[in-house]
Amino acid sequence: MLHLTLRQLQVFESTARHLSVSRAAEELHLSQPGVSMQLKKLSEAVGQPLLEQAGKRLRLTDQGQELLIAAREMLSALKRYELSLVARRGLTKGNLRLVAVTTAGYFMPRLLGAFSRLHPGVKLSLRVTNREQVLESLVAGLDDLYILGQPPEGLAVTAMPFLSNPLVVLAPADHRLARARAIPVARLAEESWLLREPGSGTRKAVERLFADHGLTLTPRMELGSNEAIKQAVLEGLGISVVSRHALAPRISEQFAILDVLGFPITRQWYVVYPAGRLRSVATRTFLDFLLAEAASA
Repeated sequence: MLHLTLRQLQVFESTARHLSVSRAAEELHLSQPGVSMQLKKLSEAVGQPLLEQAGKRLRLTDQGQELLIAAREMLSALKRYELSLVARRGLTKGNLRLVAVTTAGYFMPRLLGAFSRLHPGVKLSLRVTNREQVLESLVAGLDDLYILGQPPEGLAVTAMPFLSNPLVVLAPADHRLARARAIPVARLAEESWLLREPGSGTRKAVERLFADHGLTLTPRMELGSNEAIKQAVLEGLGISVVSRHALAPRISEQFAILDVLGFPITRQWYVVYPAGRLRSVATRTFLDFLLAEAASA
């Protein structure tokens, strides 16, 4: 019988997710030596190494991969149980203010609706805006939680991934490449491109992919929202990359998702808050709800 503690599993899961002791320490509000000690005790209990150094980064051993799956199952089960306790006791009141980048506006209302049905006494507020304004709010500390496709750099924050964010190449249904397969990225450089504003997480991901192939991406047009991007694609002004979440469950017959090598670009949605900030009961409950929903998706 293995003698493992819940804290050891939490520390291991966080370290394995970030592949970083320092980031796990920051997320769990522990010291780095404290995280290292918990990992050592866990490895000793299992009797095999769970993490190993690979250059400047950590990587999971085969035994670590197996334990990570089991740890996430156990932690998710506990989170679901905790949520059921809160639901039975009733989180009767509270306020929760969220700010999300525009693409997250396609799925966050659904999650907030489910949370509101569990906790009708909590007053919810969701503001959807561009990344620059989300970061301004984060720096000012005006809200409780922030939903981003890419955690900010250079800010003391805790960022937890909770949902995959696949980026796809969008074109009109009658585009000449609509039926092509395994399209090289270099071929896309010949197309007219429609991109979000500079600073957009989606734009950064596309520009990074092109740069990796030694290509420069020059947009024909820059647009400030996904709806504007989609309308411009329909008008035949060019192709673009959008989050799969920005498209309806059934893609309109007017669109085609191009089969391009290297796509979809798989990213994550993150829930972010300033590191060290005391979180309200409503905020903690929503975080637990969000991570439990993601684990069961």
